[in-house]
Amino acid sequence: MNERTIAKINEWDKFNHLFKRHELPAKTVLLREGDISKNLYRIEKGCLRTWFNNDGNDITTQFFFEGDSVSSLESFKMNQPSLFSIETIEPCILQSISRKDFQFVMDSTPSIKLDIEEHLFKRLVYCQKLLLSHIKDSPQKRYEEILNQRPDIIMRIPQHYIASFLGITKVHLSRIKSKLARKE
Repeated sequence: MNERTIAKINEWDKFNHLFKRHELPAKTVLLREGDISKNLYRIEKGCLRTWFNNDGNDITTQFFFEGDSVSSLESFKMNQPSLFSIETIEPCILQSISRKDFQFVMDSTPSIKLDIEEHLFKRLVYCQKLLLSHIKDSPQKRYEEILNQRPDIIMRIPQHYIASFLGITKVHLSRIKSKLARKE
């Protein structure tokens, strides 16, 4: 680890008492679409997904893994109803911090605030790329990108969630996988 990373860890360590540890089973809903987000979660172990209901269809929007933080940011920051749900996919160990405590950390530590702003900017860029990919790329191309860039997703996430993330059915995903297997 470099000096900056160690300094960041030490900055956050001052606020460990503000975090609550949760051990949760798979399929635990942390936030329901339409509810107000009261917590931000940091994933110690396991994975989560964000999703929304579209006329009875479950649409997965993102996956989060160890070391990631997740919240419905518009809800958490602006006290508005969440646009999506957050759910554990695997058994998880999470750390949560309340909105009030998070704001206290931001207000009292300028270096953490800058790191959070940098993190949010990177998330914005990721979301823009994801949106453009959903508009311009075929489901097969998006699946190939996951396969090449994030094989951990393929190994850990159930196929029906991957299909939902790609905007296709499980049957269509099976066809894509068969087609790619024949190419090899």
